[in-house]
Amino acid sequence: MKFLTPKTMLPKIMTLTLLLLTLLAIPVAAQPAGSGKQPHYQVYSFGSPLGGSASGAAAVNNFGLVAGDSNLTGDATEHAFLWALGDGIDLGTLGGPNSAVLWPGLNDNGVAVGISDTSNSDPLGESWSCGAFFPASHAGYTCVGFVWQNNQMTPLATLGGNNGFATSINDNGTIVGWAETKYHDPSCAAPQVLQFLAVEWGLDGKVIQRLQPYGTNTTSAATAINQNGQVVGISGACQNAVGNRSAEHALLWDNGNIVDLGNLGGKAWNTPMAINNRGQIVGFSDLHGDQDGANPNFHAFLWTKENGMQDLGVLEGDAISEALGINDEGQVVGVSFAAGFTNPHAFLWQNGKMLDLNKLAKNSSLTLQVGQEINDLGVVVGQAVGQGSGACGVSSAGCAFAAVPQW
Repeated sequence: MKFLTPKTMLPKIMTLTLLLLTLLAIPVAAQPAGSGKQPHYQVYSFGSPLGGSASGAAAVNNFGLVAGDSNLTGDATEHAFLWALGDGIDLGTLGGPNSAVLWPGLNDNGVAVGISDTSNSDPLGESWSCGAFFPASHAGYTCVGFVWQNNQMTPLATLGGNNGFATSINDNGTIVGWAETKYHDPSCAAPQVLQFLAVEWGLDGKVIQRLQPYGTNTTSAATAINQNGQVVGISGACQNAVGNRSAEHALLWDNGNIVDLGNLGGKAWNTPMAINNRGQIVGFSDLHGDQDGANPNFHAFLWTKENGMQDLGVLEGDAISEALGINDEGQVVGVSFAAGFTNPHAFLWQNGKMLDLNKLAKNSSLTLQVGQEINDLGVVVGQAVGQGSGACGVSSAGCAFAAVPQW
């Protein structure tokens, strides 16, 4: 893996990504999702470039840049990472041990957003939302959202509390996520103490506005934004600041209006994950039978203004699924699990059918576990594991991948 220095990175990325766009635009544009034809995929492993045993890809823009994270040697820490056709750059941290791009937090201008530990101790001893994704080395530190541009990582302001979390950015430079206020919310469960609210930030890291919860809920969080400024996210109780009853309602914030997207029967884990520029929304929602959120059993959904929330089901033999990304062609990617969140397989949903992405990439030496995002050219990124020695490069626990469609 060759690393780019700040001085050489941007020209190199522009050349490489324009080349990728040239290679992909003709075959993908010639066979849109609505054609009824299925692509097959050439799969590329990104290995684990920072020396650890795992990496993951969470975002791909329409010029082929890929963002995610990679473990450092020893697997005690991870850093946000940006790939461009085999070249890459470690985005660093805000002073603490860990950082990552975990949602599709990358726009077509090459600006990335994510989360990073700081060097500050958390005065309230909270685990915060970052604790669900970072290794044990996160414990004790505050964690905030960041924006990375011009080779620099800038922290995003909170709402007066100690922690924040950034998920998505559009090409206009509006960033969304959630951040803590100063309010000690009684609906929080220890070690969480402070209320958090959905936030929009600008590229300067300053708060543009907070997005209010639904009804009498006390907390909210934004998970994605499209080019039209429509924002999706969750609303509920504070709890542990990680899903569950924090996601009692799946929401769309649209030009000042709050729309409840409904659910698939459950009262928790109702989480939109992505919205395309046509206003189509995907995510996952709990089914009937899990009324307190303790036994999650959710299915992937597609929401449209015309038809509401549609259950996309699961791969054959599976029980649980999550839709994580959607492009402007209406192609959806995600993950399908067997019972108990076991045996994950990445899926592609198009033309009313959920397909195992692995069956569309028969010559790959990887098992594609999670399809995290799909761009408008049909390129899918996510996380995989190797089927044979060296399949993930130096990685053994799992590696970032890109699956490029071939027609």
